Amino acid sequence: MNAVAPPLTGKLLIDTAMGSFLGDKRIRLLEAIDAHGSILQAAKAVPMAYKAAWDAVDDMNNVAPEPLVLRATGGRHGGGSELTAFGRRLIAFYRALEQESQAAMARLSRQLTQSGDADIAAYRAILKRLHMKSSARNQFAGPVCALRPGEVESDVTLTLGPGLSLTALVTNESAQAMGLAEGREVMAFVKASSILLMVGDEGARVSARNRFRGTVQALHLGSVNAEVTLALAGGQHTLTAVITTASVDCLRLSLGQPVTAMFKASSVFLVVND
Repeated sequence: MNAVAPPLTGKLLIDTAMGSFLGDKRIRLLEAIDAHGSILQAAKAVPMAYKAAWDAVDDMNNVAPEPLVLRATGGRHGGGSELTAFGRRLIAFYRALEQESQAAMARLSRQLTQSGDADIAAYRAILKRLHMKSSARNQFAGPVCALRPGEVESDVTLTLGPGLSLTALVTNESAQAMGLAEGREVMAFVKASSILLMVGDEGARVSARNRFRGTVQALHLGSVNAEVTLALAGGQHTLTAVITTASVDCLRLSLGQPVTAMFKASSVFLVVND
């Protein structure tokens, strides 16, 4: 007698033109923020590390068309946080999709069992291999607003928000393979280690194409390196850099301090969702 394969189960991960950025744990985090009015208390409720919760909110706000969470910095242990109306609508949308997704999984399980198809566990293994995450700390999304081909490489500029744009340098072959064109939604990734910070940049001349002005929102100091997160103009996007702790001291960085972040166009890599 053949053993009955366990039913398919799964968690919904929303994949849109902005990329895969919203899953069950982040939805639960948003729900907890709405309930507690605090990222710190929400992190305890999920549960997850406070820094991981803060980073998740940064990531979601960076790629969403509107802010999901409005925050008031309150020092090391966080300040008040409020879920926006758009954030509440997104939660309702996700929960409705989740119900439909689970119903579809149940139907698929019944069909596989009835057809005597391959073990469901094999499907799970394949799906795990296909799931990919990026190690880049900074993720942005936006439409291509300018595409300037050169002999070998192309400049690609994305609109991230009002008065905020990002430029990447890709080969012409890659631009063609990704189908880049004005208006195409693209994800942009930048490693935190590729970002340089400058204080008092008036009159400075640098070769880096991307320059973002912001204020220090968070400082996480280590024995050798430090993670510095900037709140960018407009209040929705953030940018995180990893620099040496000695550099933090040299720049005399502190919360709320104006800082300019810079990185080369060649340090940006792009991803499109077909």
